[in-house]
Amino acid sequence: MPDVKQVIVIRKDLNMRKGKMAAQAAHASMKVFLDKLNYNINSNKNLCTATLLMQTINDPLYIWLNTGHKKIVVSVDSLNDLLLIYDQAKKANLNVSIITDSGFTEFHGVPTQTCIAIGPNFDNEIDIITKDLKLL
Repeated sequence: MPDVKQVIVIRKDLNMRKGKMAAQAAHASMKVFLDKLNYNINSNKNLCTATLLMQTINDPLYIWLNTGHKKIVVSVDSLNDLLLIYDQAKKANLNVSIITDSGFTEFHGVPTQTCIAIGPNFDNEIDIITKDLKLL
């Protein structure tokens, strides 16, 4: 089975506290999955179900969920760098999410884009974009 991973890219220029960085990384990781859910709301029973949209058991989401959830956390030095990586991942048709923090606890009330998650996707697909980024 091919290797699958998720790469979290965090902005270093924001000088976030460690706990804030961890929370933002968790938001990004989760958002990839939340964006892949198909919701069905049954108003008669006040019930909402969600189905994770995957192609086959060869889908990177399926493989990742069943092989240990490999994550790597790397950093960039600016918003421009973050957006460049995000755009490259989108153009490569990878699973990607971007997080905009509300700004209430660290950014003086200013909504701020803090990080992205790329993947789960196959390692070789993600590495094309992230191989030169430094570990956080």
